[in-house]
Amino acid sequence: MIDLNTSIYNSSINKLWLTIIFITLIILAAIFVAPTIGVILSSLKTKREIAFGLLWTIPTKIYLENYIKILSDPAVHQYFINTIYVTIPATIGSICLGTLSGYVFANMPFRGSNTIFLIIVSGMFFPPQVILVPLFRLFNWMNLLDTLWPMIIVHIAMGIPICTLMLRNFFTTIPKELYQSARVDGANEWQILIKIFIPICIPALAVLGTLQFTWIWNDFLWPLIFTQSDDKRTIMLGLVSMKGQYSVAWGIQGALSIIASLPTLIVFLFFQRYFIKGMTMGAVKG
Repeated sequence: MIDLNTSIYNSSINKLWLTIIFITLIILAAIFVAPTIGVILSSLKTKREIAFGLLWTIPTKIYLENYIKILSDPAVHQYFINTIYVTIPATIGSICLGTLSGYVFANMPFRGSNTIFLIIVSGMFFPPQVILVPLFRLFNWMNLLDTLWPMIIVHIAMGIPICTLMLRNFFTTIPKELYQSARVDGANEWQILIKIFIPICIPALAVLGTLQFTWIWNDFLWPLIFTQSDDKRTIMLGLVSMKGQYSVAWGIQGALSIIASLPTLIVFLFFQRYFIKGMTMGAVKG
């Protein structure tokens, strides 16, 4: 009888905790979703509706002129082109270098490799503000300011630590017998990496590709520091410039915000089936 009462009590406690967790998650989800809803609603309203403080109300009439203005603006086209030119090379570069270094640390250890690995990974913990001034002076000395190259180089360098850490951990989960049997069959390191390891680690590459693409696409700090002219701005910096002379064009900024978020959403949906698998497989074993 006592065991039955204890079981009922524990079951009630578990249900109570599940209810609390569920309510907490709903509140957190509402906090994150509310700004997005506000942006979507403002992008579909006229300046008059927004000026009267009707930001959170459903528009009386769907107003698509904000999207038409954004899609027909040559400056916005240039912002997107610049962002693509920065995001794709930086994402590919950081993942490729992280793959090579992760493979070496996992399968080709050498004297001092653990120390070098820790030094590389420690780059994840340096705030960008610490190296902001030295990088600005360096790229100014190299005459690269107001070009896209500083952003590409910085994003590749800052992406190498997380890519190295995750891929090294992922490679260590692959059985050593697979590597040794390939060596016995006469395969060199490049063949083992390209034909055996990379196909296995596609989930990890998908995770890194999604994260790197999102971080670089949404970056605001480095374009603000390294660019000066309007034709070199990325989409996030261009978003700030979309305002009137005496007031903020909330509708136009809202429309551009929605359009600017679509590429990252598409990338996530494309790699969604690999995302959870890659996060769990590559981040456990160290």
